Amino acid sequence: MSKFLIFLILVFLTLIGLFAMENKDSIILKVPFGSYYEITKIGLILLSLSVGAFFVFIIFFIRDTSNLINKLHMQKKHKREERIKEYYAKALNAIIREKTSEAKDALQEILKEEPDHIDAIIRLGDLAIKEEDYKGALKYYKKAYELDPKNIVPLLSLENVMEKMNENEMALKYIEQITSLEPDNIVAHLKMRAILEKLEKWNELINVQKKIIKLFPQYKKAEEEKRLLGYTYEYARINLESGDIDQAGRIFESLMNSSPSFVPAYLGFAEVMISRGETEEAVEFLQKSYMTLKSNLLLLRLEDLIISMGDPKRLIQFYLKAITEQQQNIELKFLLGRLYYRLEMIDDALEILTSIDPAICSTPKLSCIKGYLYLRRNQLGKAVSEFKELCPEKKVANLTYICKECRTTYDEWAGRCNTCNQWNSFEVDLRGCELLK
Repeated sequence: MSKFLIFLILVFLTLIGLFAMENKDSIILKVPFGSYYEITKIGLILLSLSVGAFFVFIIFFIRDTSNLINKLHMQKKHKREERIKEYYAKALNAIIREKTSEAKDALQEILKEEPDHIDAIIRLGDLAIKEEDYKGALKYYKKAYELDPKNIVPLLSLENVMEKMNENEMALKYIEQITSLEPDNIVAHLKMRAILEKLEKWNELINVQKKIIKLFPQYKKAEEEKRLLGYTYEYARINLESGDIDQAGRIFESLMNSSPSFVPAYLGFAEVMISRGETEEAVEFLQKSYMTLKSNLLLLRLEDLIISMGDPKRLIQFYLKAITEQQQNIELKFLLGRLYYRLEMIDDALEILTSIDPAICSTPKLSCIKGYLYLRRNQLGKAVSEFKELCPEKKVANLTYICKECRTTYDEWAGRCNTCNQWNSFEVDLRGCELLK
């Protein structure tokens, strides 16, 4: 107690004493529901002060006790949080060092301290996935989701484990929950797109892809719009294969109008016409489309179609007309020579193929065709010089295709490359010809 406080108490007691000397009269004090008491005025004042001081003391005692309890609780909580941080750091370090068992033990210690620690629960699920314990991972992820249904991390984890279990429909449901919570979550939409591609739900993919295009920055939109074209093409193709020819025709026609250089749409529309029995119209359509786009894919489909109709003369005339208009086009001469080979027109094939300057085009396919043509004319020396051993005769008339995006080669044409997943990327593989590089 400070000297100043003692001084104030002494002054106060002195004043009380002075008042007591001058006020010796008594008063009657009645206690509620009790007796009457005679007490001096100064005694009453002192009694009132004592009662007031007692109540103040009680209030301060309660406050200080409460503060002490809270302080002890906070200290305990702080110590617990420090232990949790220590265990979590230990777990992360173990995960980095791929010490799975050590990481699990540390995470379980966290759950002993705090059973609802979501991050620890999710980490345990991740470790279970690493060990391919998908059921165990599912248990942890579901617990984390139940603790916080609006947290998208457990939902993404649930989607991931469902996908690994090949439960794609269930994975989609979790993705839909995420998009309902965060409609502009680009990661969720990309995951949804990947699953829908696996399921080949092209119509739904079109809608998802349109949403993705809106979410992507401007500089990425062009690539995503190309993907949208591909999904639309696949949807049309599925309609064609399932017999909904009119729907397929409308979609292919829409693609041709919106993207005039998208060759698969023209090939698809030709198949629609053939399915309708409009074979002659399909031939005219392919001819016109080739003259516009100059795509060898269209030319090869036209070739197969006219040969199936039994009218190769018409096809030869079209080739000759195209060569007249494109005299520097080595590809056309090669393809016409290949056609002559298919039709057993040996002299015509040799004439057109030998007119191709080897210094300009020296593709192995060309050497093979010429070699086997010489063999059929019994010109063995020339045949050998054309590298007969480069390829077996049964493959001479076959062409391969190459994806201009990833350079993967294929024996058959497809609307989409299975390697890089790009549409409209196939071209005839005539590598070796300098004009084609």
